[in-house]
Amino acid sequence: MLAKGVHYTDARQAIERRFISRALSRSNGNLGRAAALLGMHRNTLSRKMESYRLKRTA
Repeated sequence: MLAKGVHYTDARQAIERRFISRALSRSNGNLGRAAALLGMHRNTLSRKMESYRLKRTA
């Protein structure tokens, strides 16, 4: 069910941010492992972390 006034882009970004946060947590902040869990290149993950203002967890 879609919330009224929720845009696709906003919803996608919120979900992507949550996925990245969880992958970083599961990998103890290891970017290479987190990227592998997400099926993306490490550089892509770094760029997305920067855009979402996410930091590594350790």
